[in-house]
Amino acid sequence: MHTIKIGGVPEHFNLPWHLTIEDNSYLKNGIQLEWTDYPGGTGAMCQALRSSEIDMAIVLTEGIIKDIIEGNSCKIVQTYINTPLIWGIHVGANSKYTNISQLQHTKAAISRYGSGSELMSYLHAQDQNWDISTLQFEVIKNLNGAIEALTNETADYFMWEHFTTKPLVDHGTFRRIADYPTPWPCFVIAVREDILQNKKEVIKTILNIINTTTLDFKKIPSIDKTLANRYDQQLEDIEKWLAITEWSQSLLSNETIVHVQKRLHHLNIINQKVNPEELIHRI
Repeated sequence: MHTIKIGGVPEHFNLPWHLTIEDNSYLKNGIQLEWTDYPGGTGAMCQALRSSEIDMAIVLTEGIIKDIIEGNSCKIVQTYINTPLIWGIHVGANSKYTNISQLQHTKAAISRYGSGSELMSYLHAQDQNWDISTLQFEVIKNLNGAIEALTNETADYFMWEHFTTKPLVDHGTFRRIADYPTPWPCFVIAVREDILQNKKEVIKTILNIINTTTLDFKKIPSIDKTLANRYDQQLEDIEKWLAITEWSQSLLSNETIVHVQKRLHHLNIINQKVNPEELIHRI
């Protein structure tokens, strides 16, 4: 029996992993796949990969590319979600801000440095022609921290996945003033290099299982109702999300890797660009 520890955000994107774990798909192939939720997002998972707390992770594309360039001994083995992530830009319910232009020179809540919420703040600011050197951040760890920060006004706005935060908008905790889509496929699967060296066939089997499920995920009977129930979402919101979301069974393209690095380098988020082959591993 091979034990593999995997991490991901506790969001609807990752239901295929939970379904395959729950139906013993991995155990039937001699693999004990142990899932850990990371509410803190990609920054927390990058740290967990570095410390060998987990062996593989479902992480944001831009976050893991940055962290590998900065020394994380991991490789991207596959794209997981082939469509953009829709980042909602939120303020507190009682905030005085009502549009994007007012947020210039205010403070953004981020889960941690190196997280998607930080990187997207930079990308969004650049697209708004703001001076990115003036960006200010409040580290809030996770969604609960963001609720506290925006309510207490220790931060002014917060970028997080649109549908994950939709219940908070519906309940009047947040107001969403805009959306900002990631300009590339949003989630990839990353694996530690030592695991790829020692357990490549195990990782290959895991990918085969998850890919078989994601290929027909939308066709699972009542999958929209299952998602809505498990993730406390309105059915109509899940239906909208399913309509714009596509899973992938392929490796991230070199063109996408070049594009991500170009944007991050231009923002001084990474200090060098590397050959795409240094960031990926072909299973």
